[in-house]
Amino acid sequence: MKKIYNTILKMTAVIAVAFGLTACLEKLPGDYIPEEDAMKTLSDAEQTLTGIYTAYMSGALYSGYLTLCPDIQTDLVYAVQGNTNQYGTHWLWDIRSTNSEVEAVYAGLYRVIGRCNFYLDQVEELRSNLTDDVEIQYLDYYTGEVYCARALAYSELLKCYCKAYDPATAESELGVVLADSYFGEKPAKRASLKESYEFVIADLKKAQDLLDEENDGFDAPYFTQAAAHAIHARLALYMQDWDTAIEHSTKLIDSDAFALASAKSYVTNTQTYLDYLWSNDTSYENIWRIGYTATSYGGAQGSVFLNFTTDYYYYYPDYVPAQWVLDLYGSGDGRYNAYFATLQTGYAHQLTWPLLIKYYGNESLMANLIYHVNMPKPLRLAEQYLIRAEAYCEKGSYNLASADLTALRESRYTSGGSISVNESNWLETISDERVRELYMEGFRLHDLKRWGKGFQRTPQSQTQSEGSSLKIEAGNPLFVWPIPNHEIVSPGSQIQPNESNR
Repeated sequence: MKKIYNTILKMTAVIAVAFGLTACLEKLPGDYIPEEDAMKTLSDAEQTLTGIYTAYMSGALYSGYLTLCPDIQTDLVYAVQGNTNQYGTHWLWDIRSTNSEVEAVYAGLYRVIGRCNFYLDQVEELRSNLTDDVEIQYLDYYTGEVYCARALAYSELLKCYCKAYDPATAESELGVVLADSYFGEKPAKRASLKESYEFVIADLKKAQDLLDEENDGFDAPYFTQAAAHAIHARLALYMQDWDTAIEHSTKLIDSDAFALASAKSYVTNTQTYLDYLWSNDTSYENIWRIGYTATSYGGAQGSVFLNFTTDYYYYYPDYVPAQWVLDLYGSGDGRYNAYFATLQTGYAHQLTWPLLIKYYGNESLMANLIYHVNMPKPLRLAEQYLIRAEAYCEKGSYNLASADLTALRESRYTSGGSISVNESNWLETISDERVRELYMEGFRLHDLKRWGKGFQRTPQSQTQSEGSSLKIEAGNPLFVWPIPNHEIVSPGSQIQPNESNR
């Protein structure tokens, strides 16, 4: 079965018809697919699935805005004097409903959903017309992948455009527009937060039923049962369903298919397995990785942290790591050298600072003169240890949480790494460890939102004065991104705005 997936993922041509959404929920005239061109064969289904994976390559999503903007918006980086002002409105918390990044993320995620719906609207008819058992098996597996792809897209919409989930109020809070069909027109109206999460969980359960554990494997460029469990664990944590979060994260932690990248063992003479995870984007701990080639790749998420292509001599970062983040890494923590390197900038002020090299660039892509581009790794085993540790803490099982945090840290440290949590320090410890591990992977804004925490920036060397002393209180409306204005004013739209809409 994997052979056919490898064939699919090597296809670099985008399916001829773009299944886009704009007003992001209305099909453009050029996006309408005539009935006679619908999904008639297994090959058509393969092409449609390829289109879904291609949509996830968008620079608006994991290789760009969806990953970078939430963390730039918070307390993890500082804008450098002389920067290009890229993502400046997020840094300054001046985010409006016409913000281009907010619009692009929203459109990009609904584009994925639209392609998934195009497939799901037709798959049962196609299945009924197939007579070969092997083809039916392939089709069922593809369908599991599509349910997983749709679930992930909706989960990111919920993370960015909705309040944090509180079981006591979720039924009365706004969720997302649940566009569950490609063909036909439905009123664009937001479901409740509870209904939205339940929809995603239902998709994940369908994916888990259709996908086969035997196909789980590291560095998978397609969705697997393991990917469905990883998303389910994350969503359960956000829903405060601690037992379910533990159940699904445990399936991955106990799986023989994955292992944490070690900072003690070497892949090459100079690179540990942890280094290699970021320099070459390959690791036993990657549950789902977006596959790039030299002719098919996404955005350059490392450019704003390095910008060495300005003159190919100096670095011109727009953002540098916050000092408090750098101070979190203890002696022997291999993540520090894997994530940061002290380099001189080319600005007039000649700032020398530990710059983020986590997204310096995939070595094989750089060999083809493609710079600052890494394959996004949205689902990693390390996050599952953090999910289970936090869920254990919420249940008061601090010894079990300490064991998970220690296991993660011991893989990251050259020596040592043991840590313990208790009732009084667990949230701060978990928060710090999520920063150390998941730095600039797009989790910080939602973490602060769901924990009910704000932050205060303190100016540091050669940083832009505007915004460097920003204080954000817990509950600020902009923890929830505004719904794009064109979605609200579109003719016939019944989409309700967020408090942050202006």
